[in-house]
Amino acid sequence: MLTLKAAGLVDVDAGTIIRPGIVRVDGDRIVGVGERAAGESDEIIDLGDSYLLPGLMDMEVNLLMGGRGENPGLSQVQDDPPTRVLRAVGNARRTLRAGFTTVRNLGLFVKTGGYLLDVALGKAIDAGWIDGPRIIPAGHAITPTGGHLDPTMFAAFMPGVLELTIEEGIANGVDEIRKAVRYQIKHGAQLIKVCCSGGVMSLTGEAGAQHYSDEELRVIVDEAHRRGLRVAAHTHGAEAVKHAVDCGIDCIEHGFLMDDEAIQMLVDNDRFLVTTRRLAQAMDVSKAPKVLQDKAAEMFPKAETSIKAAYEAGVKIAVGTDAPAIPHGKNADELVTLVEWGMPPAAVLRSATTIAADLINVTDRGRLAEGLLADIIAVPGNPLEDISVTQNVDFVMKGGKVFRNEHIN
Repeated sequence: MLTLKAAGLVDVDAGTIIRPGIVRVDGDRIVGVGERAAGESDEIIDLGDSYLLPGLMDMEVNLLMGGRGENPGLSQVQDDPPTRVLRAVGNARRTLRAGFTTVRNLGLFVKTGGYLLDVALGKAIDAGWIDGPRIIPAGHAITPTGGHLDPTMFAAFMPGVLELTIEEGIANGVDEIRKAVRYQIKHGAQLIKVCCSGGVMSLTGEAGAQHYSDEELRVIVDEAHRRGLRVAAHTHGAEAVKHAVDCGIDCIEHGFLMDDEAIQMLVDNDRFLVTTRRLAQAMDVSKAPKVLQDKAAEMFPKAETSIKAAYEAGVKIAVGTDAPAIPHGKNADELVTLVEWGMPPAAVLRSATTIAADLINVTDRGRLAEGLLADIIAVPGNPLEDISVTQNVDFVMKGGKVFRNEHIN
């Protein structure tokens, strides 16, 4: 039995602080919370003036991209699958130490020979071979030829260079799409990622333009839902969002260009929106081609107004960073941006905990409550008063095991 003692703990549902912050842990589960949880214990960890939070969750990362030693301009043609996985080990560790104990790895779009690298990374973490967050893997993103997540588009490669297979996610028409989705599910994907519209950093035309037809989108949803998986869609444009929702997509990623009608459709149909707003502030596009810089200049300012409108309308918002669009390990920067842009700290914390848990359809995490997984972090101050303390996590526990403790003398 283990007892954590801190100045307070956050009740994310109520948006309040419980003092003192006491949590008892037995094995990988929480067995007591609050002052009455205090009692005999094999070990006491005193976290001083820190505040306890449930482990945070990032609903859009790609641990197999970015990280130390990567050359973004050449990685598509230089980095083989083993290199990507080895680099991802560091990315996973940094993400966990930043206080993010669960992530969705949202869609590979690199040459892998058909291997689902995020599934393998998650297995290694679960087995205890390496340190990292719990991973909900999407396998390869499903995208049409020339779509935003077709990697040949990022550098305008000539025909025949770095072409991906159906198994690696490039699929056109209902038959290829069914095969691509079924392949991801067969090899361990726990959700499906689809590219529904254009984006900023690819040479694919307008960022809001819808890529797949409604018929094709419905095939993706049909295949995933029949197997009990949800579908997340990279989608920016308002019309593309509306079509995605109408076709049954469960979660919109980004949604920078949403209008009021698209936002209301998310509310009326009980769908999710994953934020990724920090990149609109922090992504360096100065070395990108002018056409991409122009797209960023048009889109990024709209990210602030659309997220505020979505929150005020009652959309279920879950935190996502699109790391490495912001660096791995800097995931909490997203929380700070959301507060700066008008969301209350308590709402942002729910977006990174309880709403994220709802999005991945689990009930065993997201709160500090008896019976839940002992995914617990500590921050050096009250995050309801200053959300920036989440950028300085000083204690991380996942499943009852301590992975970071800055309070050891």
